[in-house]
Amino acid sequence: MTYDAVIVGAGHNGLVTACYLARAGMKVCVVEKNDWIGGAAVSRELYPGFTYSNCSYVSSLFRPEIMRDLELSKHGLQILPYEGGAVFQQGGGYLGMFRDHDANRREFARHSRRDAEAYDIYARDILRFCRFIRPMLMRTPPDPSSFRPRDLAELMWLARQMGALSEGQRAEMVRFWTMSISDYLDEYFESPVIKGYLAVSAIIGTALGPMSPGSAYVLLHHYMGDVDGNVGAWGFARGGMGAITRALTASLQAAGGEVRTGSGVDRIAVRDGRATGVVLANGDEIAGRRVISNMDVKRTFLKHVEEKELPGDFVRRVKAFKIRGSSGKLNIALDAAPVFPALPEGAPMIRGDLHFTDSIERMERGYDDWKAGHYSRDPFQDVMIPTMIDPTMTPPGKHFMSCFVQYAPPKIEGRAWTDADRDGFRDTCLNQIESYSPGFKDRVLHVEVRTPRELEAEVGLTEGNIFQGELTFDQLLFNRPVPGYAQYRSPIRDLWMCGSSTHPGGGVMGAPGRNAAAEVLREAKLKPTMSDAYAVL
Repeated sequence: MTYDAVIVGAGHNGLVTACYLARAGMKVCVVEKNDWIGGAAVSRELYPGFTYSNCSYVSSLFRPEIMRDLELSKHGLQILPYEGGAVFQQGGGYLGMFRDHDANRREFARHSRRDAEAYDIYARDILRFCRFIRPMLMRTPPDPSSFRPRDLAELMWLARQMGALSEGQRAEMVRFWTMSISDYLDEYFESPVIKGYLAVSAIIGTALGPMSPGSAYVLLHHYMGDVDGNVGAWGFARGGMGAITRALTASLQAAGGEVRTGSGVDRIAVRDGRATGVVLANGDEIAGRRVISNMDVKRTFLKHVEEKELPGDFVRRVKAFKIRGSSGKLNIALDAAPVFPALPEGAPMIRGDLHFTDSIERMERGYDDWKAGHYSRDPFQDVMIPTMIDPTMTPPGKHFMSCFVQYAPPKIEGRAWTDADRDGFRDTCLNQIESYSPGFKDRVLHVEVRTPRELEAEVGLTEGNIFQGELTFDQLLFNRPVPGYAQYRSPIRDLWMCGSSTHPGGGVMGAPGRNAAAEVLREAKLKPTMSDAYAVL
């Protein structure tokens, strides 16, 4: 059998692409190396009765247009908003965060009246940036070197978007994209703990520190999602993040698509400059009229395509594409809920994200360790207990804790991670939590530790980079992943890309997969069933 499309990788973007193609009438097959689906958006039971969100752990960026188009709620997907969070301060005390903007202002005023007043201005300015960027997420970037009518029309659209801003707003926008989040927050706030909390989204998953130029844009990338129409809000997928990819798989199968697990790809078959299918690790070949890779750009073209099939300049640019791992993850089964003495009894903040890094300076020192080739000795941890909201993930009275950790380098002082390094990383993280929650370690039943080594080996994330490439200004829009190939195509005819290495980047967003499907269907002259009218132009 020859499929119309073979998609490599059953992560969320690959499944989104597959769903759209199948719904347009194509015969689609998704091949996945693991025995389970989901890529980094996966839920697995690694301790009896406990469901872990192994990699990605919260939802916000996943586009509501995709949820509607693919009828994911019909297939069981439900997003539960969480209720704020807290930063614990050294020596006692905390900063609470809430879903309600006015409640946040009152909490800020506890730490600084000036910052409470500045919060409204800050929120307004960030929302303006979000409104400018969000329409670009679901559009294919133009090629600025092309004179094709479609590229020229898209460049004109971008010019109109910029023209709608005042001269001052345009200048501020460009300035924001290139500055550090530390410098940006200094212009609004004075309280170290408030700045420490707001800087968090600028470092998640990136090999930048809060004082690094360009880190402000990373914050904006995390703010562009929404839950129930609330821009910037976050939530948990009921049943763990694997609920997203389970719903996508059900939607794909309902449209006649096929998923093959345990089918790792050895190489992408190329004949006369055209992709003709994939050759699996077991030697089987699956024929396809087109191949669409959900793997990152380095893994796709440096490991699974013979170099002789590619232009030398393209290969050099792919090798130069920055994919630097900076994150690790702990998934913890708890016998009982942890107690944080700094929080008032019954405080709702425990049902959100919990942080122990109470200043930008502490965050930057953690980044200094990463630059020296070591995991942070005083790490930033984004700690969440999803079972406070979703009790379906554990037995009654038990809890699952997710700890996303910055910073963890892809190599330890230039060498590969060892099991001893992994255990030291684990102990550093657990000891930090224990210092804010006495008795915490006595509640621990099981810990899964994922350093960049495990993220690359198990999930296929090169160097453990969760975004399949850094979100720096030089790797965005028509530069992502390589200038001239930012429209989901490659130098090989009928070989496409749909993963987070492409525009608009990483996170459980689905936009790269949806945009890639739109381009494939446009070239095949098939009408996509998409809510955005741009997709059918």
